[in-house]
Amino acid sequence: MNDDEMKAMNDTKRSQTDKKDQMNHDHMAMGHHGDMDHMHMDHDSEEEHAGMAKMQMEPGSMDHAAMDQMHMNHGAMDHMHMDHGSMDHGGGHMMHMGNLKQKFWVSLIVMIPVLLLSQFMGMDIHLGVLQLPIVFPRSDWLVLILSSFLFFYGGWPFLTGAKSELQSRQPAMMTLIAMGITVAYGYSLYAFVMNHFIAPHGMVMDFFWELATLIVIMLLGHWIEMNAVMAAGNAVEKLAALLPNQAHVVHGDSVMDMPLSEVQVGTRLRVLAGEQMPADGEIVSGSSSVNESLVTGEAKAVRKAGGDKVIGGSINGDGVIEIQVTGTGESGYLAQVMKLVQSAQANKSKAEGMADKVAGWLFYAALAIGILAFILWMPSGLATAFERMVTVFIIACPHALGLAIPLVIARSTSIGATNGLLIRNRQALETAKRAKYMLMDKTGTLTEGKFTVATTLHFADQSQEEILATMAALESHSEHPLATGIKAAAIEQKLTVPAAENVQVMKGVGLSGTVDGIHYEIVNARYLQDHQLTYDKTQADQWAAAGNSLAFLLKGQHVLGMVAEGDQLKSSSKAFVAELKQQGITPVMLTGDNHETAKKVASQLGLTEFQAELKPEDKVAQVKAYQQHGVVMMVGDGVNDAPSLAQADIGVAIGAGTDVAIDTADVVLVHSDPADILNFLSLAKATNRKMVQNLWWGAGYNILAIPLAAGILAPVGFILSPAVGAAIMSLSTIVVALNAMTLHLKRA
Repeated sequence: MNDDEMKAMNDTKRSQTDKKDQMNHDHMAMGHHGDMDHMHMDHDSEEEHAGMAKMQMEPGSMDHAAMDQMHMNHGAMDHMHMDHGSMDHGGGHMMHMGNLKQKFWVSLIVMIPVLLLSQFMGMDIHLGVLQLPIVFPRSDWLVLILSSFLFFYGGWPFLTGAKSELQSRQPAMMTLIAMGITVAYGYSLYAFVMNHFIAPHGMVMDFFWELATLIVIMLLGHWIEMNAVMAAGNAVEKLAALLPNQAHVVHGDSVMDMPLSEVQVGTRLRVLAGEQMPADGEIVSGSSSVNESLVTGEAKAVRKAGGDKVIGGSINGDGVIEIQVTGTGESGYLAQVMKLVQSAQANKSKAEGMADKVAGWLFYAALAIGILAFILWMPSGLATAFERMVTVFIIACPHALGLAIPLVIARSTSIGATNGLLIRNRQALETAKRAKYMLMDKTGTLTEGKFTVATTLHFADQSQEEILATMAALESHSEHPLATGIKAAAIEQKLTVPAAENVQVMKGVGLSGTVDGIHYEIVNARYLQDHQLTYDKTQADQWAAAGNSLAFLLKGQHVLGMVAEGDQLKSSSKAFVAELKQQGITPVMLTGDNHETAKKVASQLGLTEFQAELKPEDKVAQVKAYQQHGVVMMVGDGVNDAPSLAQADIGVAIGAGTDVAIDTADVVLVHSDPADILNFLSLAKATNRKMVQNLWWGAGYNILAIPLAAGILAPVGFILSPAVGAAIMSLSTIVVALNAMTLHLKRA
């Protein structure tokens, strides 16, 4: 390596030290592995990336169509080009939150003078030295100006939202709110014109104060909802962030840095030690260990040389290599996973919330009753008929209904956070009560994901210690979980581990190398069988049947010894599975591990359904298959679990997993304990009960008051005035708020 290359490598390594340290930390935390047989496999088949072209996403958690559109698929196309360096991660979501917050505070400030200057309910109010309304010349004009500002500024999200709902022929909360504020504003303009220009000596009551309070309360409700549920992260952006911003492009004998967005298929790139692969490619020069755990979930670093394939986003190890790009942008591996995540989450966003459904019904009821009241009151005069219709529409404004769900969600997510549950999607709380299947990853979810040596056997003259030390020497060049277990056992036994040289990957088999001048190989049982090598098959089969993964040490054609390693179940896993069955939820284990190990773990946990040796796209297919029969919850970690977490009706991420898995999930278990899912289910049931109660409180008033507003009791002399009805309706929010605060978690 010449001086320029060395300088470039050192500069780059210094600039990426922090990033690499964090990524390595993520590698160690990651628990999801593929086939746990000791097979250091290369991902060199195109089929391994096939079937991963189906994904979109639903950032945010608001139900209302118009609000969703304001931040839907933020930056998706830019991410497909992988030029994430120019992106402001999460900017669209935070900008929308900022706009909503600003509208609320500005509207709240403007509302105060409107209330002080308005004739509240047609009455004069004395508060000591202060008398309301405050009256001065042209004060009514100021109320008109401020109310008009509130209608077009604070009410604009609801007006545009109603337009979107009506265009889709699905009127819901936005339409109901828009109808209320539009009627209140329109009728108040009518009252203003009547009082000032047509009948100056008359007194037609306006509703500017009701317009102001309704807009402020509705903005508050939506702000609470978004703030309580919207997550800061974005799965698509985290996936794109796995790629560097620039690549070292090789032109003859020179190397120059180029923005990744300008790299084309066929370009030759140099990748220095410790860097991430800029794109999918094939090694054309050099060799190195490559860790692909962040992008495939396979926690193994294997030696790769000329002709081997590498995946964009994976970590180059200790060597300098040159690759020829085979896939960029939408054709790359990460882009395929990103499409899967996007597609599954976009499908979720179509779900309607309970409050929207109630609001939709209420809209049609108010519209029908209002028109009917207008017709029936026409014999009493046009003004009376119009007043009855306006009263119905104003009474239908969902003060309490608009806060019924957000207040419960805010309380629920707060309780969840204090109990190790981060709830990122409120739909999960509503859907959980119908959960029928619990699909779970194995390693790192049900098990600890930390392999330990169960036994070391020697079949020749070498001692068990010599066998373990020699294998540890070879495995020092690998980051496979089994290798980590062997190295840890050697350290625990305080063995002297010699240096290994010329360590090479035996594709689909294991490792080979030289220790103290002698050539050794570490292989799996299949290799021994294929080469008809003699070993103690009875003992090996016994350890395999116990759920252990096996690795054999060879010297030439002689089997010297064997190491059996096992993973430990989490202490809460068995009770967790049993409780799921008790609640009528079918537990299913999905894993990339080998069939024998999966079978043993399933037996220990009492699972009757499991699927083994699955790739990411296979897990998505399994989720879809179970969704044909009911609501599916999926529990997992790692990037390769992200698509299935997104596809599931409820995705649950283990807190110790990768950022991408966490950002794709609806619920995150902070303590990485699957038993916390039971607490989530308990909280979800309690939350649903409070939601239903609040919906009845919020909508119940409207259901009772609308007929009264229409004048149904007029024959007995009772007519509900618009002002009195609106004031009582506003007070109903207190009942809703107090009921939400009584929500608590009954731990499982």
